[in-house]
Amino acid sequence: MNGLTRTMVIWVPDWPVAAAAVATGRSPAEPIAVLEKGKVLATSATARAEGVRRGQQARDAQSRCPELVVLKYDPVIDARSFDPVISCLEAITPGVQVIRPGMCALKARGPARFYGSEEAAAEKLLDRLETYDVHGGRIGIADGPFAAEQAARVSSAQTRVHVVQPGGSPEFLAPLSVDALEQPALTDLLRRLGLRSLGAFAQLPRTEVLTRFGQDGAFAHRLARGYDDRPVTGREIPPELTRTLDFEPSVDRVDQVAFAVRAVADELIARLTELGLVCTTLRVEVGTESGRIHEREWLHPRWFTAADVVDRVRWQLQGSGTATSELTSPVVRVRLIPDQADPVGAHVDGLWGGGPDERIHRALSRVQSMLGHGAVMSVVIGGGRGFAERQTLVPWGDPAVPARSPDQPWPGAITGSVGAAKRWPALAPTTVFPEPIPAKVFAADGAQVSVSARGELSGVPTAFTLLPARGPGVQVANSNKIHPITAWAGPWLTAERWWDPSTESRQARFQFQTADTRAWLFTLHQTTWQAQATYD
Repeated sequence: MNGLTRTMVIWVPDWPVAAAAVATGRSPAEPIAVLEKGKVLATSATARAEGVRRGQQARDAQSRCPELVVLKYDPVIDARSFDPVISCLEAITPGVQVIRPGMCALKARGPARFYGSEEAAAEKLLDRLETYDVHGGRIGIADGPFAAEQAARVSSAQTRVHVVQPGGSPEFLAPLSVDALEQPALTDLLRRLGLRSLGAFAQLPRTEVLTRFGQDGAFAHRLARGYDDRPVTGREIPPELTRTLDFEPSVDRVDQVAFAVRAVADELIARLTELGLVCTTLRVEVGTESGRIHEREWLHPRWFTAADVVDRVRWQLQGSGTATSELTSPVVRVRLIPDQADPVGAHVDGLWGGGPDERIHRALSRVQSMLGHGAVMSVVIGGGRGFAERQTLVPWGDPAVPARSPDQPWPGAITGSVGAAKRWPALAPTTVFPEPIPAKVFAADGAQVSVSARGELSGVPTAFTLLPARGPGVQVANSNKIHPITAWAGPWLTAERWWDPSTESRQARFQFQTADTRAWLFTLHQTTWQAQATYD
């Protein structure tokens, strides 16, 4: 136990209430309840006096306190409001670690030596919070973050600082409830086993706990025994990587802008290198004299170099409807914003090389800059039942986000490979026809193949032909040519939107393989055959 770090935990009770009240212009002294997913997450002292408790349903809480003000929990507001408090504490002691909004920790040794004792350092920090208009703060000091947090929670408005002497954490934690572990599944099981206190849980043999409760249970057992060896590390202030270049006077030529941006790009990439980072997503904002801001987000298959940054700025200016060297409105400002910066180790080449071809990316980005943002598209596979609805066209360089989530269940979805109808997407087709191609499928006797309502075939598919597509300007290569079928799978019957007569679709799906090793996806709707896609 002697090797544990003396830790000081600073806790501001009811912080979600205070943050939400300030954001909505209310007073934290009012009866307020902050709700998350329909249940009370935090309450003000006035609401608790009326019987409102954490975990209650909204209706139950309002029945106990008709004047209750219900506010929705917003984690962004919660964290953003607490950030100035951390900065306030960091002004007098470094190394503050944020546990959650409303609670932070720091090593007790440094402040204790500077202010004379742990109690004196704690009082100094609380006074600092009071001057910043943060009232009701409490501090717990013990061996390790867990025991220090529990010490802060058992303190009161009168005794704002609770100190657990070195080596005394096991005795201090023993009478506390197992709910302090904040593991609902584990604590529920412990209660059913008759273990209601941390002391009772701590008396179990360590090997038995690991065998019965797994790694999470073993970690909770260490906390219950007062052995919390987690380090306390101060937060790292994210570096300001945005670079801004102002032009005075304004510049009206692309080459002039690109020449000036080079120095800023070199500075940005050098700073990222110092931090061990690489930029994979860059946002470029170009402000013009007319007041407009041309903004574009650029992605890179690996990471941006200074030359890549200059190229993107030049392409963005040239692709905004201007001439190759002249701008319609002079440029007054260029901002380079690294939207995503990753550790350099996450993008190193493998042992045998690899990674995307940067030349292809540069070529397509260049074409896109000349023809427009939506002129070059890439396909993203998402959710759906047919391949036509599963594909989403995304402009090159934009985040590859499908229109439909692939994580949802899609009963009746087309499979990815021939003969594997149970799961998808093992292999997506290389070509999905924008409009299905009409076709005919023949049995060995030359008759067209049909499928009954029970999925029974009138004959074994042996060949098919593609019919000339109807419509102006639409042609089908090798139309009316006989394609022998060497292997086939199906039928898979589907009934989509059967409850809506105007949009219902009942069809049978097949996969055919031809002598040239190509695989085809066919559908049969009543008596109409159609080719939907090919697997080249």
